[in-house]
Amino acid sequence: MNPLEIIAVALGLANIGLLVRRSIWNYPFGMAMVALYLVIFWDARLYGEAGLQVFFFVVQGWGWWLWARAGGLAQMVAVDWMGWPARITALALVAGSSIGIGWAMATFTDAALPYADATIAGASVVAQVLLALRRVENWALWIAIDVLSVGVYVNRELYLTAGLYVVFLGFATAGLIAWARAARSGEAVEA
Repeated sequence: MNPLEIIAVALGLANIGLLVRRSIWNYPFGMAMVALYLVIFWDARLYGEAGLQVFFFVVQGWGWWLWARAGGLAQMVAVDWMGWPARITALALVAGSSIGIGWAMATFTDAALPYADATIAGASVVAQVLLALRRVENWALWIAIDVLSVGVYVNRELYLTAGLYVVFLGFATAGLIAWARAARSGEAVEA
């Protein structure tokens, strides 16, 4: 067992638990987790996901700032739904990035699973932006990402990380339910 992976898993559990609760304090845990996963994924030759961690770090800083501006320091943030044009755009971005990044990694690198890695990376970029913007649909996308990720991590013998993503799958399902309920009610309550 890689000690970095153990620490990253613990940070990830704290991060996702706080996210489901719509707590701004998810961000420090998430930023520490992605810093560790940059190293872990690079060592596993999952280059798309390694690079994705740099993006996650930056976007989590941006999300932290957005959530603070939305009142997240004093209460759980309000969440909302996307319109259909935005949903279609998000799915097109996922498809395009999956194909483009997958082709580039298959052609120019020794990536272990280029198209699966690219799909996870592309979908994660879109999901992370939707999360920072507090859109309910981010959770549906994370559910799909988590399912694919479990298979990839088992293939690369990252068993603890695969287990973490099984837990993330449960949390993403809970997040979708909680955020959908909050969006319907317009709820933003004291933290």
